Amino acid sequence: GRMKPVIVVHGGAGRIFKEREEGSRAGVVRAALQGYGILKKGGSALDAVEEAVRSMEDDPHFNAGRGSVLNEKGEVEMDAIIMDGKNLDSGAVSAVKNIANPIKLARLVMEKTKHMLLTDHGAHLFAQAVGIPETPGEKLITERSRERWKKNLEPDSNPQEFQKDLGTVGAVAIDREGNVACATSTGGLSNKLIGRVGDTACIGSGGYADNCSGAASTTGHGESIMKVVLARLILYHVEQGMSPEMAADTALDYMKTRVGGLGGVIVVSNSGEWAARFSTKQMSWATVKDDQLHYGIYAGERDTKPVDEALISESEGF
Repeated sequence: GRMKPVIVVHGGAGRIFKEREEGSRAGVVRAALQGYGILKKGGSALDAVEEAVRSMEDDPHFNAGRGSVLNEKGEVEMDAIIMDGKNLDSGAVSAVKNIANPIKLARLVMEKTKHMLLTDHGAHLFAQAVGIPETPGEKLITERSRERWKKNLEPDSNPQEFQKDLGTVGAVAIDREGNVACATSTGGLSNKLIGRVGDTACIGSGGYADNCSGAASTTGHGESIMKVVLARLILYHVEQGMSPEMAADTALDYMKTRVGGLGGVIVVSNSGEWAARFSTKQMSWATVKDDQLHYGIYAGERDTKPVDEALISESEGF
């Protein structure tokens, strides 16, 4: 292989409240560095995106894994997807409970079954069968998620107001062999109906990866993303010759004008070009390419530092 490896991660598009900015930034940087570590050693794009997403699932700053928002009944129900650009294999899980890392389960669905998507009880049985330990639901619930759930239950509340702070997490990568992959994971919408599944678990919406074009992972209003099949739409534009940035902007713009939906995307093309774009107020993102780390949260914001330097401050705990 002679591709230069690239990884891009996002920690969700929406509105990131001031007191959570630093944690979100640190979380996407950590995830990008961990994923890049795998690529640098010659590891696969698939392993890199899984590892990056697992890192964010374990971080309570994000709406995925621990820190997921609660459904109407006050429970955590999570969705996740992973996809291999080499052969278009994909695995996904939806409405899963009591699992710390849904992305791991999605990877096992891809590798150990002939299916692409397992849901709820069936996903639970499969997790038991492959020996994934059960995590008590309470362990995944943070004080913040519970507070917010209660607030949304108040008669004069407007859950829509809180949906702006969405925090789906995702990663895309290209490895030395030129293979691309994507991974996306989420707790969904706060106070959603039981059994609601959004874009994340749906191939082509929450993510898509194809070596012929590239990989994309999305975040934002799930129902809008599903209506336009956002991840696949972006890669279609890439196939038509657009740069990742142009493809992302064009697709996000279409989603906004056609269905009034806002969101964000990360993209890597099969030539190693990347983009992190969003139509919401903010989106936490980070990328590593050529041993340079880039990251941001606000539109137009882009901090850059050498990976070595970033790894030192990482080990010192930011």
